[in-house]
Amino acid sequence: MMNKTTLKLMNVNKTFVEAGNFEVLKNINLSAEEGEFICVLGPSGCGKSILLYLIAGFIKGTSGDILMNNKQIDSSGIDRMMVFQDYILFPWKTVYDNILFGLSKVKMSSGAKKDLVMKYLDLVGLTHFKNWHVHKLSGGMQQRIAIARALVVDPKVLLMDEPFSALDSQHRKFLRQKLVEIWQKTKKTIIFVTHSVSEAMFLADKIYFLSSRPATVKKVYQIKFTRPRDLTSTDFIALKKEIETEMAVEFKKTMKKQMRDKPSEEYLKINL
Repeated sequence: MMNKTTLKLMNVNKTFVEAGNFEVLKNINLSAEEGEFICVLGPSGCGKSILLYLIAGFIKGTSGDILMNNKQIDSSGIDRMMVFQDYILFPWKTVYDNILFGLSKVKMSSGAKKDLVMKYLDLVGLTHFKNWHVHKLSGGMQQRIAIARALVVDPKVLLMDEPFSALDSQHRKFLRQKLVEIWQKTKKTIIFVTHSVSEAMFLADKIYFLSSRPATVKKVYQIKFTRPRDLTSTDFIALKKEIETEMAVEFKKTMKKQMRDKPSEEYLKINL
């Protein structure tokens, strides 16, 4: 039996009209089933983060439909929580209080909130650090706090905007594996943006590969390798080389367009 489709994008377009019709996304079609791990892969600057902002409801598309359980998305909501690249935590608060903040607008008893915070502290492996102030912790630990804060409200979809790109290679490797474990336990639908081919292949059930701007879905890859994934297997390496070749082509196109085109101020404010 097929899982229920949680999220569906149909012919989604985004153009910044105020900047001389600066076109970012063109006819994007994407679907995510309940519990599916989707990676959106493409060269830097192609509009991957814009796509997440549209799904989150932070900005509106120019045309097309974005449906969550068959209902049009027209604003932000706790059914779609975002994890950003740079954590966005409160340094003066403890780990516990940062996660608790995620429940600030949720009607629930203080005891129930405490139980939830402790549940997700345990899930991300930070129970013993609950009373620490976040500025004393490593970047990898801070990102785990951000993930727990997003999950504590029990969203339908977890949106992740290159959350590991600022970390060193060892932390990235650890957190990729930790995220897979969290996903397998929570069964959340995840939309994960990255420009790393290896990262996308390690994490995803399905990869949407975006072209250079204006981004279209150039190809969809079904990743059927068993978990845990063997990054040294012949089949894995062959597919990685195929995708990296596509990435190199689109990267060259992106560089040429960045030399030629002038983006809008609104576009520049969004971390691409």
